[in-house]
Amino acid sequence: MSQIIRRLGVPPRERGSTSSATCPDIFELADGSFAVIGTDATDSLDAQLPADAARADYERIVVITRETLIKAKGDIPDA
Repeated sequence: MSQIIRRLGVPPRERGSTSSATCPDIFELADGSFAVIGTDATDSLDAQLPADAARADYERIVVITRETLIKAKGDIPDA
């Protein structure tokens, strides 16, 4: 597994999280992939995936807040 090299966006505390209960986050990994901390919504969203989308047994559908992604937008590379 690759190593985390940086956070995208601001720390959860700067988005108003004062506990460890709500801390969605996005990280860039050394291999260029991204890791996401979010709420596992696989059970409720799996059946709603479009016909051209698929999920392997080891993959989960994770939800992050809109604010988390918007705050990370400036750190997401264009290519």
